[in-house]
Amino acid sequence: MAEDLTLVDALVQSSFLIQGVMRRVAARQDLSVIQMRLLGILRDREPGTLLLSRILELDKSSVTGLVDRAEKRGLVERIPDPDDGRAVRIKLTRVGRAVVTAGAAEAEAEIETVAAGLTDPQRRQLAGLLSRIAIPSPADRPAVPGTERSPS
Repeated sequence: MAEDLTLVDALVQSSFLIQGVMRRVAARQDLSVIQMRLLGILRDREPGTLLLSRILELDKSSVTGLVDRAEKRGLVERIPDPDDGRAVRIKLTRVGRAVVTAGAAEAEAEIETVAAGLTDPQRRQLAGLLSRIAIPSPADRPAVPGTERSPS
């Protein structure tokens, strides 16, 4: 059995592994990883550009360019913001939804292969622990500057 990694090394190595999965899946969909992230965010919401910039940790002009390119490919569309007549929200098109659905299925299949050696209880435990890290409760949130999570 391989030697156990430290927590930091295990998280970093896991991150590299998942990033590799996402790069391969995005490439098969003819997308960059950041474009795939954009489509993933839009699966269950229609945010404005400012919220997208917070979630993606990009400046607003970079998000505008990202959305422009996705819009030219027919993956997203801008719709009026019902709460602010001057603003727009970003929404997946049917084509964009098909691309992100296919990408999500591919990513899930690859990650399932990576996790094939884990038992069901181990999978549930890992999912629970990683969820606490990825989406901490207010009491568990670290008091580290720059780690605040944007509302989804």
